[in-house]
Amino acid sequence: MQSAGSGWGNGLLGVIIFSGSLPATRVAVGGFSALFLTSARAVIAALLGAALLGLLHQARPARRDLASLTIVALGVVVGFPLLTALALQHITSAHSIVFIGLLPLSTAIFAVLRGGERPQPLFWLFAVLGSATVAGFALSSDGSASLTGDLLMVAAIVLCGLGYAEGAALSRRLGGWQVISWALLLALPLMVPVAIWTWPPTWSGVSMPAWIGLAYVSVFSMFVGFIFWYRGLATGGIARVGQLQQLQPFFGLALAGFLLHEPVAWSMVAATALVVVCVFFARRFA
Repeated sequence: MQSAGSGWGNGLLGVIIFSGSLPATRVAVGGFSALFLTSARAVIAALLGAALLGLLHQARPARRDLASLTIVALGVVVGFPLLTALALQHITSAHSIVFIGLLPLSTAIFAVLRGGERPQPLFWLFAVLGSATVAGFALSSDGSASLTGDLLMVAAIVLCGLGYAEGAALSRRLGGWQVISWALLLALPLMVPVAIWTWPPTWSGVSMPAWIGLAYVSVFSMFVGFIFWYRGLATGGIARVGQLQQLQPFFGLALAGFLLHEPVAWSMVAATALVVVCVFFARRFA
């Protein structure tokens, strides 16, 4: 019970931190290209991870862990940040946030494939129902839909679910913050050249909100959030705690509406509410 409670507490903190990711990315792509934003946030977070690994004298991961770390890097360091940044050039952050409702299902599927978990059949019923709700919303005409943006978000969710499940399973051996730190360092040789190649020709046109967005996704979305999230998934169960991601649309929609003044349609709120009901029941049978 103590482990489960700790898992849910850490998972919730991770979700709250991640809730600002898409609104911050939306602001940041107004001043930076998607490629530069993806690479710059990874480089900044990698430097933080390297400093922490060095200060705490952490041993290098075993050779057998390199494949898993590569999957984590592909999913959450490169894939999700790049694809969401590209998607947010076509859709609003409020529209993109509802796609987060697909993340628990994606994470649960990879928890079975990569983490060895076996949720009950009723779990899948409610998980699929919640995902169908999200898909229905995406296909509806709410004025902010874009086929390109929606497809990019779906691809981002698949890669993110893989990165979450793989990283959580690996966290049971290495620790949550160690996993994201080593994954960032593994991606660093690729991210540094990309950052240099996509370096903005001038900084004078970059607004302060864009800088704040870059700082948030680099420090919190790319590093701090994963410390709590991977710890929560590892201790509380990947499929079970992963359902907390269904709460992220609520937090994210509030941020998109109040901070970015983006329209939040009633259909977005209704879809999110139905998804949260589904996750409540899915959690009971995970």
